[in-house]
Amino acid sequence: MTITIKDADLCRGAAEGMDEFLQVFIDAYEQAIGGELTAETMPLLNGSQITLLAYHYFRREVNEGGFVQLIYNGYGSFIFENPFAKAMRLFGAKEFSKLVYSGRKVYDAHKQELTREKSDEEFMATYERFEEFDKLEEEFMEMEELVTAQLAAYVDEHIEEFGEVVTD
Repeated sequence: MTITIKDADLCRGAAEGMDEFLQVFIDAYEQAIGGELTAETMPLLNGSQITLLAYHYFRREVNEGGFVQLIYNGYGSFIFENPFAKAMRLFGAKEFSKLVYSGRKVYDAHKQELTREKSDEEFMATYERFEEFDKLEEEFMEMEELVTAQLAAYVDEHIEEFGEVVTD
């Protein structure tokens, strides 16, 4: 399936900033997959598109509730058990890639505990139990703008990997 991006939307997004530029692609992907990335909808996207969507999920979840929320909401295996970190390095986000690998070490060592069903009370206690994520979250907050800029530059330079730009 070809993901088409309207040139006018792309120009509008680019004029508004790097976040909005990337969001034009994210919106197109989410529309193509019906709002949910599943085993059935994943084949509708290529590797670069899935990677950009993964960054979107990573950023949203970590900004809202940190690594614990990212993992508990089901994105742990998607981020840590796939070549996401390697793709980030290839997209030019080398320091971010290292951060993801560091998060994976904690995830791998405690996957069962991090992913099991929990009451609200147990979930909140997970934050205290896995304080090693705090440092990674702080590092991400410090680098987020740079990482987003690196990804926006990569997408702009390799736009054909991320969608077909069409005029209205």
